[in-house]
Amino acid sequence: MNKEQATELIRKYTEGSASKEEMRLVENWFVQQSEIQQQDPENIDYLNVKRQMWLNIDQQTERTLTEHSLDSRPKRNSFISYSIAAAAVLAIAVTAILFYGNYKNAARPQFVKNDINPGQNKAVLTLSDGRKISLTDAVNGQLAQQEGVTISKTAKGQLIYQTAANASGNRTSEYNTIEAPRGGQWQVILPDGSKVFLNASSSLKYPVSFAAKERKVELKGEAYFEVFHNKKSPFRVIAKGQTVEVLGTHFNIMSYADEKTVKTTLLSGSVKVSANETSSSKPGVESLILKPGEQAQVSPQKMKVITDVDLEDVLAWKNGYFKFNENLQSIMAKVSRWYDVEVIYETPPDPDFKFRGEISRDKNISELLNMLDYTGNVHFKIEGRRIIVKK
Repeated sequence: MNKEQATELIRKYTEGSASKEEMRLVENWFVQQSEIQQQDPENIDYLNVKRQMWLNIDQQTERTLTEHSLDSRPKRNSFISYSIAAAAVLAIAVTAILFYGNYKNAARPQFVKNDINPGQNKAVLTLSDGRKISLTDAVNGQLAQQEGVTISKTAKGQLIYQTAANASGNRTSEYNTIEAPRGGQWQVILPDGSKVFLNASSSLKYPVSFAAKERKVELKGEAYFEVFHNKKSPFRVIAKGQTVEVLGTHFNIMSYADEKTVKTTLLSGSVKVSANETSSSKPGVESLILKPGEQAQVSPQKMKVITDVDLEDVLAWKNGYFKFNENLQSIMAKVSRWYDVEVIYETPPDPDFKFRGEISRDKNISELLNMLDYTGNVHFKIEGRRIIVKK
């Protein structure tokens, strides 16, 4: 690989058009320069970084391409480490300087005085009789009993439903609702043993005890499901104009009201996604069957299946971090929900310009905004709980 080819590869990386193999290759070059991660970006000798990178290109290219040719299996559970993510972010900043010369105009912002803490385990449980329990403030242990079912809170941020062995089979249809507000998240273990992980600004309505022939819940927002297998009782999720039906499997549903498309992503097993009559205007399309690694996208106009899905990206929120490979509006929608902030744009952002990077959801908002600001393509100002986005 010569200098021109490497330059073209880095250009593709910064524009978000590089393949996964090309992205890993660029990231590996910068990880080699480990001293970069210990320095303030403003004090890095970028010319030396560039020189060292060219010296390592041929050797690193041969080793990386050999590794990929020997093992082409997808590594769904092998997440990029935080150090590599940091190096990748620096790669964007470095290439912006070396090839576009815009870093001088990208002064490092200071948000310390107006910083905002990340979200946390926070939710409210509404019982069938209307009583509300703040799970954030409630002590650990038993919270309530309904229809022979004990409802408890654990120290790990879980809500557990346990059915007594001698509970009557003749139960009424009582529904509870758990809501994780903006800046919150929670886990629920339902009466059948199924696990649900709620993302920020999301709620789940479910029966205190499931019926014998059907398990049905209603979702608003985003949740990851690990459904307990029961071939005699299908598990159905109603979410914004669609119904997802499974027997036992793992999947994620993103159905926020302010998103144009409902996305259902399957990790294991099989699911059927059906559009309600009012949600799909395309005649003849009633349902889709997903295979592991596929995603159904349902909008008022159409239904479709995406076969090349980045599962790490979809599950990043559940695993405690942000993974970006998208435009600014999509990123800031996630930021707004998790940090409970209002986002205001001075000028409409370019919907075709993509940002790449990773950062823990445990970080204050200043670190995330700094990461985006380093690219020189966007700047921010914090006013209370409002984020002003500027060019």
